[in-house]
Amino acid sequence: MEIELGAVEARILGAFIEKELTTPDYYPMSLNALTNACNQKSNRDPVLQLEETEVLESVDSLRKKGLAMQSQDAGSRVSKYRHTLRERLYLEDQELAILGELLLRGPQTPGELRSRCERMAPFSDLETVMSILQELMDKEPAMVTRLERQPGRKENRFAQLLTGAVPETASTEDNATISEGSERSAGLAELQNEVEQLRAELKALQDEFAEFRKQFE
Repeated sequence: MEIELGAVEARILGAFIEKELTTPDYYPMSLNALTNACNQKSNRDPVLQLEETEVLESVDSLRKKGLAMQSQDAGSRVSKYRHTLRERLYLEDQELAILGELLLRGPQTPGELRSRCERMAPFSDLETVMSILQELMDKEPAMVTRLERQPGRKENRFAQLLTGAVPETASTEDNATISEGSERSAGLAELQNEVEQLRAELKALQDEFAEFRKQFE
């Protein structure tokens, strides 16, 4: 299945995957919750500031491409949406987790993917991550590609191909050699990102509850 996504469509699919695997009780998602998920400051690169109208327009585009659908809960007046990648592309949780992480944060190493995907699906070791990446690269057409190793890097990075080919120079970090000090800073930033994610998820839950209460007002 040939897929080509725009930047907002990619962010939406990444958010769908993340929330399906991390907060299944609140999935499918309302337009408000989906917009909040797209605009999270944690686990996102780049950080976006999308309006609900932009998100809805891209959701409609994904629906036309067969990659998303509306899911109306019985008795609910709030329209909710979900992705259809699992059914359309026959993807399992580990494959979805890696693809979602690449959609949300751009090119990453297997080590980064294992650490960051752990909240969505368990990976016992790096060999498992590499095996899943290879499966995604072997699909027809390929959904993931391996990038050239950057100066100062011990590992190759991998990128998703749903938004088209990735320039070899693309990076979410500087190409300079990463010192031990910068690695410690990255670890601290990761912890801060997790805190921000929890705050964003709490906000999404509060919004969902507020919408639920409106049904009885």
